Amino acid sequence: MSHYLLRRAGQGLLVLWAAFTLSFVLLQVLPGDAVLIKFQNPDLGLSPAQIEEMRIAYGADSPLWQQYFHTLLAMLRGDFGYSVQAGVAVSALIASNLPDTLQLAAPAFVLAVVLAFVLAFVSRLPALRWLSNAIQSLPVLFISLPTFWLGIALIQLFSFQLRLIPVINPSPLQGLILPIITVAIPISAPLAQILLRSIDQVSAQPFVGVARAKGVSETGVLWRHVIGNALLPVLNIAGLLLGELIAGALITETVFGRGGLGQLTQQAVNNQDIAVLQAVVMISALGFVLINLLVDLLMPWFDPRLKTVTGGAV
Repeated sequence: MSHYLLRRAGQGLLVLWAAFTLSFVLLQVLPGDAVLIKFQNPDLGLSPAQIEEMRIAYGADSPLWQQYFHTLLAMLRGDFGYSVQAGVAVSALIASNLPDTLQLAAPAFVLAVVLAFVLAFVSRLPALRWLSNAIQSLPVLFISLPTFWLGIALIQLFSFQLRLIPVINPSPLQGLILPIITVAIPISAPLAQILLRSIDQVSAQPFVGVARAKGVSETGVLWRHVIGNALLPVLNIAGLLLGELIAGALITETVFGRGGLGQLTQQAVNNQDIAVLQAVVMISALGFVLINLLVDLLMPWFDPRLKTVTGGAV
């Protein structure tokens, strides 16, 4: 088990390094300079020499390879540098905005899982078998819907047409309802589709037939013998969908005017604040790696056969 964990941790570190390198290169080739955007403002009255001093202070005049290794080593120590526009440590900006994003992303993920299970369970009812065929078309429909469009559509429906949820000065709970639904819907349909296919595959196994022959009801067969064995593909796809969930949360924050990493990212893009953008990318990549590592650790609990792959009992 320890060798398995070390191997997965090593793969996670490679993913983080690749995310850092790719984001660093892409951000460096963007046009514009955050230092110049801020300090070349005529209202500040800074001379060219003073502006150059500011560039030196922020390390913007160093060769790119020096900036790369300096930034990489600093991030390994947990230092994300300083925001040119805000004039404070990037870690402070992340710490103040990350809780708002987690407050949106965590309930949205839970809701997506609940919706997937409800759709899968209801479609297995004899009277509603037609729903199983309808669900097959939902992933393509939901994934093809832009997140910002879905958010705007929900605002139009529930706020302006039905007047159920206020847009102006909502309570903290009211302000979360539509954003959570906006993030959850696009990832609930793929989860439901994978769960349905997995349930169909497990239901065809001989041990399920034996359970039915013993007189166990269809509901009992589903929950006692099928669901547990059908969860493995769902766990895998759930970990992969985390990236989509994070991206959806960032876009949704902008649509609904919520504070969080989404708003922070938008401001950083407008101001070419590379240190902030780099930090957001790495925080997102770290979350992706940790969630997938957690999924890998949970999978042997649902399928004991995997314990031999991971190197022993869990």
